[in-house]
Amino acid sequence: MGKNIRRVAYGVVTVAVLGAIGYTALVQYGLHKSYPQQVLVAENPDQLNEQIKRGEYVARLSDCTACHTAEGGQPFAGGYKLNTPFGAILSSNITSDPDTGIGGWSQEQFDRAVRHGVGSHGYLYAAMPYNAYAKLTDQDLADLWAYIRTIPPVKNQVVENQLPFPFNQRWTLAGWNLLFFKDKVFEPQANVSDQVNRGAYLVDGPGHCSSCHTAKNMLGGDTSAYLQGGALQGWYAPDLTPDPHAGLGKWSESDIVSYLRSGTNKMTASSGPMTEAIENSTQHMTDDDLQAIALYLKSLPASGTPVPQPLSADNTAMIVGKKVFESQCSACHVSNGSGIRNMIPALAGNPQVNSPDPSSLINVALNGSQGPFTHANPTAAGMPGFAQKLSDSNIADVMTYIRNSWGNSAGQVSTEDVAKARSSTQAQPWLGSKIQ
Repeated sequence: MGKNIRRVAYGVVTVAVLGAIGYTALVQYGLHKSYPQQVLVAENPDQLNEQIKRGEYVARLSDCTACHTAEGGQPFAGGYKLNTPFGAILSSNITSDPDTGIGGWSQEQFDRAVRHGVGSHGYLYAAMPYNAYAKLTDQDLADLWAYIRTIPPVKNQVVENQLPFPFNQRWTLAGWNLLFFKDKVFEPQANVSDQVNRGAYLVDGPGHCSSCHTAKNMLGGDTSAYLQGGALQGWYAPDLTPDPHAGLGKWSESDIVSYLRSGTNKMTASSGPMTEAIENSTQHMTDDDLQAIALYLKSLPASGTPVPQPLSADNTAMIVGKKVFESQCSACHVSNGSGIRNMIPALAGNPQVNSPDPSSLINVALNGSQGPFTHANPTAAGMPGFAQKLSDSNIADVMTYIRNSWGNSAGQVSTEDVAKARSSTQAQPWLGSKIQ
């Protein structure tokens, strides 16, 4: 009871603070009151067809399919559930159905939602990454609208806002916008090449990489640790800076391109939400755009993630973890952690393994992972889950062993970490015998 009271009290204070800030924003700054239509959809049939093709590519860049398509549902018909720290939000129907979709919208209304965060029901929640899409150029926005209008109508009524009070009060988001939303189109930097600028536009704009790869503060806004890793729904999106330990410092530009095109490279394979992003979005990007992203990421300053001292081989967790690895993992990942190139991830020197947050590793160990299925990698290998086969302590020990072997060094994984992940991901109960 006391916990619920504290939660309500916290919510009321949050609403009051954001409401006051929001009121100030609306009165003093007039945010979101002007939505100029800079570029209209072409009327000439040939030009329109070209614009629709460009718009389909912008939709791919923006990964619209992933969030606006529920599992087993019709494309773009909405209903995909996004679990936020504040409750559940369902994605909207963006097909051309006039009653349950956006078939009755104008380009101005579409622009207002996509780049300015204001929909038909008021302010949008930042689960819709309008704070990134704000950077879309006028031409890309108009091209995207031209394509979206061609999506066949699907009648699917979605109740998007399922947050509890007080987080279901959309007007408070005016305050959030004032604090965290920069409502401006991407501005190229004069001191870098056109290719690096293109990469920055793709990463920060349609690609909305910060949504996952930048840590969030208590109100859900981006912290200053830009692209240095972030936790999301039981997964950890790793550091994308050139940090040599937990980031992309040991990856070449071609390694980054290969990963985004196929979901694999000589060191790793994607899992979880990143696999969805690769299958729906990055595998469809042009070679020039993939190269631009790689150049931009390699141009960033390294995060400088502290490198912990690796655990000694005589540590109890290391001793048990080695036994678990040799009996359960080495057949695929090889005894020296090298894996199988472009198929089974290497564990040695893998930045995800060295990440300060082991959430993704635990999630995969418990629940398994389907390998990325892409045009460049049509026969991807998957990993089985070990939730029923291994105890929480065995999974913790083998994760600790992997994170401190073959040159790796990362914090010890606790039994409590695994138990929490088993509960939050609704993994199967342990049924096997314990390895000691």
